[in-house]
Amino acid sequence: MFASDDDFLAALEQAKSYPEVIAAFQGRVSQSPQELLSYLRIDDEISVAFGKLVNYAQRKADEDTRNALYQDYSAQVMALYTEIASACAWFAPELLKLDDETMSEFYCACPELELYRRALHMIFRRREHVLGDDEELILARANDMAMQPEHIFSLFNDADLAFEDAVDADGQAHCVTHGSYIPLMMSEDRELRKSSFASMYAAYGQFRNTAAAMLGAQIKQLKFFSDVRKYPSSLDYCLDATEVPTEVYRNLIDTVREHFAPMYSYVDLRKRALGLDELHFYDLYVPIVEDVDMEFTYEQACELILKALEPMGEDYLALVRKGLSERWVDVYETPGKRSGAYSAGGYGMHPVMLLNFQGKLDDVYTLIHEMGHSIHTYLSCQNQPSVYSDYVIFVAEVASTCNEALLTQYLLATRTDPAERAYVLNHFLEQFRGTIYRQTMFAEFELKANEIAARGEGITAEVLSDIYRQLNVDYFGPGIVIDEEIAVEWARIPHFYYQYYVYQYATGFSAAIALSNRILREGASAVDDYLGFLSGGSSKTPIELLKGAGVDMASSAPIADALRYFGELVDELAALV
Repeated sequence: MFASDDDFLAALEQAKSYPEVIAAFQGRVSQSPQELLSYLRIDDEISVAFGKLVNYAQRKADEDTRNALYQDYSAQVMALYTEIASACAWFAPELLKLDDETMSEFYCACPELELYRRALHMIFRRREHVLGDDEELILARANDMAMQPEHIFSLFNDADLAFEDAVDADGQAHCVTHGSYIPLMMSEDRELRKSSFASMYAAYGQFRNTAAAMLGAQIKQLKFFSDVRKYPSSLDYCLDATEVPTEVYRNLIDTVREHFAPMYSYVDLRKRALGLDELHFYDLYVPIVEDVDMEFTYEQACELILKALEPMGEDYLALVRKGLSERWVDVYETPGKRSGAYSAGGYGMHPVMLLNFQGKLDDVYTLIHEMGHSIHTYLSCQNQPSVYSDYVIFVAEVASTCNEALLTQYLLATRTDPAERAYVLNHFLEQFRGTIYRQTMFAEFELKANEIAARGEGITAEVLSDIYRQLNVDYFGPGIVIDEEIAVEWARIPHFYYQYYVYQYATGFSAAIALSNRILREGASAVDDYLGFLSGGSSKTPIELLKGAGVDMASSAPIADALRYFGELVDELAALV
């Protein structure tokens, strides 16, 4: 991105001219196709250059969230983003003054505009939601304020919040962090799991009212923008930007609710396999197969994902090797480093991945997951012009979870030991539970929380916890004790600040099961279709892109099929344990 902070600061200084450059086109783009083309090309150049600025500042800030310098860089970039957005707020209203006949004349007179036809169509199709010049300028200037709930939560969650040490059955203390929490919850020491669980939620419970205020601010800013843009709901507002019908979101929830039975069977199996009179939420992550060594060094993890991805062909594997050998990956947890994992990047730069690698099987899945995102980014940027090089999250989660599904299939194909096979099955079932069931539960919670604001009711910690507690009752069934602490879990989920984001994990996982099975079944032809999908960027709607790869996410079939497959795997695991 940049070789040094000095290079970044020089580029940032140069970027401060962007608002003036953009504003100079106001009143001109509707006058001739050549002026419109010039503006669109300048906009592309600015987007690419600004993307590098954003990525440098935010990636450096995430290396150590305590470092004030990079927090300041990030703040400066986002402030400039608001200025740029304000400077081009006039564009959509001015473009929409052109009728269809005039646009046809523009395309005929200037064939180079054809490149931007789909991008311009995206604006024209939202004509009824675009306001006048002055109103659009006000909304653009409100963007920085609208991003503050997520920013505040990130600082609270990653930089300020601390957890009490957990204590194991021998009285030994264990440090609880965002990165260590799941490994601790996978411990065979139940006292350690229970103590870790209590430590985590005691911290969030202590700040539950603050957490509700932060989430409430996020929900209210979404309601503000959806209202002023004349959408029926914030769900319609958010999904319209990605061209995903709201029926897909609601259909996911309805379909999962129709398939609770396999989940209840899995909960009962877990309780039986662990030999427990009562199953608690701190018992959900521990493997139900004992004495299976599934620890990995990072180097072993890299070798394993390369083996698992062999069905994708040599071209794909070469890109994976490139990413691993050219230091795309920030591997280990360090003090102040942002929690979790992600892949980032864009046009004109290679992708980068943030991990907090702990050596568990889950970390191998995380590596192959984020590599899926990175290869998707790389191929889209290599094969699409910058205007279509990005892609919506709806399709992004397919690329990552397809890789996960291939890893599971490889492990099941190569593990002949019944105990190891059971371990892998259990892990895959946890992926199902955590991705389809859990993320759909999150999606339903987010929808219900936003509906509170739509009704004009107060968003309090008590109300949010009551909703969340009942959803856990519904999704997990009668086989588990609904621990009081779990009711505040909503307070620790960063994805609730990402605008109806989480449902895409569940739809993506469902699509990935279908696509990975097709790749393993049909070979090269399926791989070619899939690589075409990965190279598609945003050149088509997400539903169309996935149809090209071989799956129709406008129907409930992929979700229902995946959950039936989940049920079959539960039965297979039950026979092994």
